[in-house]
Amino acid sequence: MSLKAFLRVKKQISKKMLASIKFNGGELKVNGEVKNVRTILQTGDTVFVKLSPETPSPGLMAEKGFFSIVFEDEHFLVINKPAGMATIPSREYPMGTLANAVLNYYQDQDIQATFHPVNRLDRGTSGLLLIAKHRYAHDQMSKQQKAGTLNRRYEALVHGQVNPEAGTISAPIGRNPNSIIERMVTQDGKPAVTHYETKAVGTGFTHVRVALETGRTHQIRVHFAFFGHPLAGDTLYGGESAGLTHQALHSCKLYFTHPFTNRELVFEAEAPEDFQRLLAECHQN
Repeated sequence: MSLKAFLRVKKQISKKMLASIKFNGGELKVNGEVKNVRTILQTGDTVFVKLSPETPSPGLMAEKGFFSIVFEDEHFLVINKPAGMATIPSREYPMGTLANAVLNYYQDQDIQATFHPVNRLDRGTSGLLLIAKHRYAHDQMSKQQKAGTLNRRYEALVHGQVNPEAGTISAPIGRNPNSIIERMVTQDGKPAVTHYETKAVGTGFTHVRVALETGRTHQIRVHFAFFGHPLAGDTLYGGESAGLTHQALHSCKLYFTHPFTNRELVFEAEAPEDFQRLLAECHQN
């Protein structure tokens, strides 16, 4: 098998990425010697791939910001994102985002990379978020997302008593034509599936554990509002503030197979204190 076929077929490196390695500072070695893609490999050969260095887009600026690193290796970061921080810049929040803060961290650590979020969290949602440090890692995890093997679990506090106690909400989600932010359940939207189970029922609220089968923008918030149980604190979708400045939604668990080590990785993170207080009150009843 040629080196090109090995990288394209066995390692799923795209044609575009191979071209970038060749022309933009990357390197291919076989048994320690620089080789081209036409090299024929033999059993027992060692292949080394140096990816091209990456530079952030000109519009993405480095900026100091607080976030907690749960896990880091040469390929990935797992972040515990605070509520109130957007994942990426937008017209409403051009700075102060996780992307700005991670880019600043990369510069401090002399890491030549740009921001590759594998999953995203709404500004008001806290919890675990996976970031790839290079395009190839991002591509591998995108494949896991499509295959449904990148698993996420959420804690949510919703208004009312959910009935049935466990189930699935399957309803397509699209943009609300009257808003640049809001999404809504609509027949011409994209398929969206949310699984849930009740953990506790309190006075006026239900604590649910949520698993996503798809990852549409605002999916959990839109689905529970459509179900008649908007999230506490989610005033955009009909919830009451409940003493929160953000929706009561937390990405509490993330697990997947590391594409380069084949290790099963499991990460968990507790909800913010204000959210934990409401959950504790719910469980006391």
